[in-house]
Amino acid sequence: MNAVSSGGAVLIAQMTDIHVGFAPDEQPEELNLTRFRATLARLLEGPNRPDLLVLSGDITDHGDAESFAKTAALLADCPCPILPLVGNHDSRAGLIGAFPQVVPAEGGFLHYVVEAPLGLRIICLDTLEEGRHGGAFCAARASWLTERLAEAPDQPTLIFMHHPPVVAGIDWMDPAPDEAWITRLRAVLEGQHQVQAIHCGHLHRPITTRFAGIPLGVTPSVAPLVAMDLNPIDKDVPDNRALITTEQPTYALHRWDGTSLVSHYERVGDWQVLAHFHAGLQPMIEVMFAERG
Repeated sequence: MNAVSSGGAVLIAQMTDIHVGFAPDEQPEELNLTRFRATLARLLEGPNRPDLLVLSGDITDHGDAESFAKTAALLADCPCPILPLVGNHDSRAGLIGAFPQVVPAEGGFLHYVVEAPLGLRIICLDTLEEGRHGGAFCAARASWLTERLAEAPDQPTLIFMHHPPVVAGIDWMDPAPDEAWITRLRAVLEGQHQVQAIHCGHLHRPITTRFAGIPLGVTPSVAPLVAMDLNPIDKDVPDNRALITTEQPTYALHRWDGTSLVSHYERVGDWQVLAHFHAGLQPMIEVMFAERG
């Protein structure tokens, strides 16, 4: 994994919450698989070819072998390494079956470290507690992460995990702020200045915040998005609010140039190009470069 794709920087693509296997209908192909196919085509056939592809959980909707197999089949020709994570809708056995490069660690957790180009270290966490919608980060996982961070205290590190350990304001999706797993993760990460950012999924919306002093981003889903409604919800009073929308699938590109990490998000859909770099616009581009000083 030595080459880099874009101007001497490494590009790490992130897709999350694909939910293959959700509510198949009578169409030739289920909606989420269609959305995944379109997102993957945009990523691999567009101008920004990634060096790595992170699948940050909820790859499937039921954790079943058939849905994992469909996902793996679409990724069979992916030209870059794939880093899959387990989400609350997945199963560890299903993920290992589809992505045998993921080897269970002690305790059966699917967490691992990848050395990326330009000195970047990537840590993929396992936040699954089977049977629970929300996240988990037990003492064993805390010990593992503490040891991994201690191995390279000065090496720039990027963490991927499925569940965001924050309250984002989407009431029906949020954890309680004082959940034990969040407190435990915060205790491990506080003061870990080598961690450049944490990137998550699960909430199906674009969100940025900080956790333990570290920038944290949530990448929107490939599957249909969660509606943006930041009003409290009463579980006992159905109020007919929107919960899921057909907003376009989205993926992230995290760009590491050896010094700085910058994250971009692109929706996948049809749009018109309003300007190309042709001779008529060359003077404008030259001026913009000249202004760099």
